[in-house]
Amino acid sequence: MWAVFAVLSAVFAALTSILAKVGIDGVNSNLATAIRTVVVVLMSWGMVFITNTQGGITDISKKSWIFLILSGLATGASWLCYYKALQMGEASKVVPIDKMSVVITLILAFLFLHEKCNVKSVAGCVLITIGTLVMVL
Repeated sequence: MWAVFAVLSAVFAALTSILAKVGIDGVNSNLATAIRTVVVVLMSWGMVFITNTQGGITDISKKSWIFLILSGLATGASWLCYYKALQMGEASKVVPIDKMSVVITLILAFLFLHEKCNVKSVAGCVLITIGTLVMVL
């Protein structure tokens, strides 16, 4: 089931890029990011209430709070940079570079989460990097 959600995530991320590129025409990228963020916040809290999981907020540990907040800050920084890049460049060049996050995530997961690194992972990272360079150069 996780794979279905991963594929849906990729589809929606692709739509996000195209819709954002059209939507930010003539709009400050920071303002566009703020508008997008409000929509995401409303959708997220809507899902919390629809699934009746709001009571779990009191069960979140201090460690989880810290890392969720740090993750939120990283997300905000990513979105601000992404929208600025998308406003300045072509979506067909910005998106592949943004997706280098896959390679960076695998490296960070190996270093900090001690996830296994195997030949397939390294080959995938190399191919993604080469593919990105081919697409943007």
